[in-house]
Amino acid sequence: MSSLAMDERQGKDAGPLVRERFRGAIWTLLILAPFIAEVLSGATRTSVLFVLIPEVMVWGVGALFCRELVRWWGAGGLSLVTLGLALSVAEEFIIQQTSIAPLPFPGAHADYGRMWGVNLVYFLFMLGYESVWVVVVPVQFAELFFPAKAAQPWLRWRGVAAGCVAFVLGSLLAWYGWTQQARVRMGAAPYHPPMRLTVLGFLMIAGLIGLAYALRGVGRPRPGDRRRTVPAWVAGFVAAVMAAGWFELIGQVFTPKAVQPFWVAVGAGLAWALLALALFVWWSSQPGWGERHRFAAAWGATLVCEAGSYLTLAGGLKLDLVGKMVFDAIAVALFVRLGLKVVRRTRDVVPVEEAVS
Repeated sequence: MSSLAMDERQGKDAGPLVRERFRGAIWTLLILAPFIAEVLSGATRTSVLFVLIPEVMVWGVGALFCRELVRWWGAGGLSLVTLGLALSVAEEFIIQQTSIAPLPFPGAHADYGRMWGVNLVYFLFMLGYESVWVVVVPVQFAELFFPAKAAQPWLRWRGVAAGCVAFVLGSLLAWYGWTQQARVRMGAAPYHPPMRLTVLGFLMIAGLIGLAYALRGVGRPRPGDRRRTVPAWVAGFVAAVMAAGWFELIGQVFTPKAVQPFWVAVGAGLAWALLALALFVWWSSQPGWGERHRFAAAWGATLVCEAGSYLTLAGGLKLDLVGKMVFDAIAVALFVRLGLKVVRRTRDVVPVEEAVS
């Protein structure tokens, strides 16, 4: 019997206590995904905080579905990243179409990196940003908040059905709010995506989901593996460095003197992304990779995400700047508390490399 079916059966037999046991974990991930990727990054500002509702419905539910598929398949981090890429394509090609419509942002070079009807530099950045900061990082934090439930699926069939409804409704709200309202207020011309790009988007989503399933056994720790693991602080430091380098890519869209020709930026971005992916797949497949490493890497990436937006907020509304500072302070307090809990519960754990030596 599958774990999902077993959970459904146990829920019927054990009553309300079993049915509610994953509610805290589910809501933590639903909130963390848009909170980290949108609020802490400064993309969603205090003055428009109401847009968190559709963001929870799209980003939160999307991250939850990615996490659930990985648990149902018994897959690893590489499959989670690949599913995050599929969610990013859905956002960029189907829902808000930001990577295929001409960029409407003030100060952006709408023609930089635009080819075949796609904003290639912007799209590449969003693939990395949305797969990591919308999916991978929030999933790490949510599972660290609920370590006893980290290896289990959290949804039953009714939850899956409710999530699908919420995701579709949230996608419609996000599409209307961005393409029909926000873009118009920015003075952008109406945009109607060509059918070929819509079809391409759906094909990429299907292909990435299939690839995630095919990669489900890659990057998993193997019995008898004696490789030593890097210290947790190294994982956190490298995650911060790789994150900072990634934000340089989106900077090319807004800087007065972007790297020319644009394919140099695309090539460098791809190389940087592949290096980061290879490093963390290699490290996380080692037997000593544990909660401290996961926390350090996730927090290192989050701190860079928090710090990067203050320059753009400085010239805006005071409400947005103050709100950003308040949310950052809340996040730091929350994650420091989580980090202390992780240290306490792993203090007496013998490193795997010592146990097998």
